[in-house]
Amino acid sequence: MDPDIARNRLLDAAEELFYGRGVQAVGMDELRSASGVSLKRLYQLFPSKNDLVEAYLRRRDTRWREALAAYVAERTDPRARVLAVFDWLHDWFAGPGFRGCAFLNAVGELGGISPAVVTAARGHKDAFHRYLAELTADAGAPPEAAGHLALLAEGAIATAGVTGSPEPARRARSAAEALLQPKGSPA
Repeated sequence: MDPDIARNRLLDAAEELFYGRGVQAVGMDELRSASGVSLKRLYQLFPSKNDLVEAYLRRRDTRWREALAAYVAERTDPRARVLAVFDWLHDWFAGPGFRGCAFLNAVGELGGISPAVVTAARGHKDAFHRYLAELTADAGAPPEAAGHLALLAEGAIATAGVTGSPEPARRARSAAEALLQPKGSPA
């Protein structure tokens, strides 16, 4: 099997199984079976489970941020672009198989023993915050608004993951609208 095809199959299986059930609950044999990749090829591509977890998180980060950016880019008004983040979160939360933040889940499982997982999660969160900073700057919001919006989004993700409801995104969007109101204007 071509190494690129095998790598993609393994990452697809890892994403489905690690996100759906947790990293520690899934063994390499199960990943081999789910991907259709031989154990020998699996270990050639990913010498350890930690290597596979890191690759899964890196790919998930890229895909997550690209999907969000594509959704937001459909809007032209800078303020609407900021609020679209929360609309996208709502759609994600309402989708099948939503299990909260893959990065927080991985840190919760492995953060104490895997600095690479912590680094991947921090990188994801930092990139998301930078993206929000770009959006808020374009919308003319004060610089601190990005941090406030990041906390709203992260809180919504965590709450939706626990409650199984997409509604935290709506509440966070409402709070984001209030944050984006110019000083002295009615909400």
